[in-house]
Amino acid sequence: MKKFVLFSFVSLLVLGVSLTVYGFFIEPKRITVKHHELGENNGQNSIRLLQLSDIHLQKNYSIEQLEKIVAAVNEEKPDIVAFTGDLFDNFANYGPVEETAALLSRIEAPLGKFAVWGNHDYGGGAVNAYAQLMAAGGFKLLENTGEMIQTSNQKNLYLSGIDDSLFGSPSIESAMSYRTDAAYSVLLSHEPDVVEPAVDFDVSLILSGHSHGGQVNIPFFPVTTALAEKYISGFYSLGDQTELYVNTGLGTSMIPVRIGVPPQIVVFDLYI
Repeated sequence: MKKFVLFSFVSLLVLGVSLTVYGFFIEPKRITVKHHELGENNGQNSIRLLQLSDIHLQKNYSIEQLEKIVAAVNEEKPDIVAFTGDLFDNFANYGPVEETAALLSRIEAPLGKFAVWGNHDYGGGAVNAYAQLMAAGGFKLLENTGEMIQTSNQKNLYLSGIDDSLFGSPSIESAMSYRTDAAYSVLLSHEPDVVEPAVDFDVSLILSGHSHGGQVNIPFFPVTTALAEKYISGFYSLGDQTELYVNTGLGTSMIPVRIGVPPQIVVFDLYI
């Protein structure tokens, strides 16, 4: 009996140490790529839209990691890249502007690179640098605005974005007011729980982040955050024609740990 108790104790100790090492030092530095096809494939070329979210650059998730992210993005050969916010975790503590902009500028997307504000893009002094940094990196910052994109099959895709919902002044109505004749509409919103009104504007796809998927996957006890309590990760149907995808992001915040929620880049092949 004593041997069994000792064996159980040692096993639990080894498991705990292993999970700690994995959660703090291995999984957070992984980069996984998820692929999804949306729309009806009738032999037409797809529009490859790649989503990045919640990079949270910081001292333990630095420029070297961003370089790996950029390389992984370019391997996917996206037509469009969309960043749904939170570039730095705390800009005041770690905010290398020139190096970050230089790396972002290396991302290749012939139909455009777009971004929206996240809540961390306002904090720590980031509000004074984020817009200029993204512009230097070749990203168009969508602040309750949108842009019509003509695709190779002569069909227009409308890509819009709203301001951050915690510290900004978001307006889905304003963002959608720039749309004219579009075969497909995409809305970027950092926080997912605020996007249900987009159904009234016939948005095809909404891309969000913010939740980090909880960072730690605890069965039956989801870890949530403000404005990402209802929609936490993956696909959700909003009405008959609108889908929401919540990206669990790349970096971490608060505690630099991920267990069962590996960092992700998401690729959507849109058939329109």
